Amino acid sequence: MKQPDHILIIRLSAMGDVAMVMPVVYAFAKAYPETKISVLSKPFFRPIIETVPNVHFIAAETKGKHKGILGIWKLSKTLKAQGITHVADIHNVLRSKILTTFLSVPHAKIDKGRAAKKALTRTHNKIVKPLPTTIQRYVEVFNSLGFKVLKPEVLPKPKPKKEISKLIINSEIKKIGIAPFAAHKGKQYPLELMQVVIQRLSQNNDIQLYLFGAPSEKTQLEELSKESLNCTIVAGLLKFDEEINLIAQLDIMLSMDSGNGHLSAMYGVPTVTLWGVTHPYAGFAPFKQEEYCLLSDRDKYPLIPTSVYGNKLPESYKEVMHTITVKKVVDTIRSILYK
Repeated sequence: MKQPDHILIIRLSAMGDVAMVMPVVYAFAKAYPETKISVLSKPFFRPIIETVPNVHFIAAETKGKHKGILGIWKLSKTLKAQGITHVADIHNVLRSKILTTFLSVPHAKIDKGRAAKKALTRTHNKIVKPLPTTIQRYVEVFNSLGFKVLKPEVLPKPKPKKEISKLIINSEIKKIGIAPFAAHKGKQYPLELMQVVIQRLSQNNDIQLYLFGAPSEKTQLEELSKESLNCTIVAGLLKFDEEINLIAQLDIMLSMDSGNGHLSAMYGVPTVTLWGVTHPYAGFAPFKQEEYCLLSDRDKYPLIPTSVYGNKLPESYKEVMHTITVKKVVDTIRSILYK
C-alpha cells in the first residue's frame, strides 16, 4: 500500500512572508487531507504555522545545530527519516537550495520575479505595473509540484484564549489594533501623526484600541497614547501566540507595510495599511485587503517604490508619508466600522 505524500514547505523568514503562507497552507490542507504537511521555519514563527490544524512545524535552528552546510546536511537526514516526498521551497535562498539538493525528492521553488521588481523600483525608466502577488507566487510552487490550482482562504477565527478574554471586556465594543512601527523609516507613518490618529479614534466611546509592538517599544507606545482614552498596550503584555489570538478577534487592524498587517489579513480582519516608499504593486499587500491600502502621493514622490522592502529612503523623501493625511486614515477606519 502506497504511503501518503508528505510535503515539506520551506519558508524561513520574515514574519509577514510566513503569515502570507498560511492562507495557501490552509487551502492545501483542505484540498489534500491525506497529505502530511510539514513547514520548516524559524522557531519564533511556530505560533503562526500552528494556526492551521494538523500542520507539523519543524524548527530550523539556523544559528545552532543547523548552521552551515554540515548543519543543513544533519537537518536533511532528520527530514529523510520523516518520509518527505515533495519539497515546496517558497523561500528560495542558498540554505533552502542546499537542503533541497540533499533531500533529492521532487521539488519546486518560488520565482521571486527579481527582474520585474528591479524594473519597478529602479530610479530611471521605471516600469510601474502590478506584479503577481507573493501569495500567487506561493500557489505556483504547489502547481509546479503537480498539485491542482489552490484557492487561498482566510483562516477560521479561533475562540479567544483565556488571557485575551480578560482584555475584551465588552464584546459590543469595536476593537481596533494599531501597529505603528516598521523595520525601516521609509515605511513608518510619522509618530506625531499617528498620535493624532490614536487621539481621534479614542474619542469614540464604542472603540477600544490595542497598540502592538515589540517589548522594547512599550515606552514609545505609552508616549503615543498618553493623551488618549480606551488604549491597551499589548507590547510586552502577551506571548506571541496570544497576540495572534487577539489579532484574530479584532474588527480592524491599522498597520504599516509590515508583519502585523499580514497576521490580521490571514484571518480576514479588515486591514488598513499605510504605504511610504514601498508600494502594493511589488506584491506584498495583505491578503484580500488591497482596497484598504492607503498610498503616499506618487505624483509628488515619483520614485515610489524606491525598493521592495523600504530600505532605500532618498533624502528628499523623508516626509513622503505626510501625504497620507490623518483625516484619510481616520475616515477610512470609521467607514469600515460604521458602514
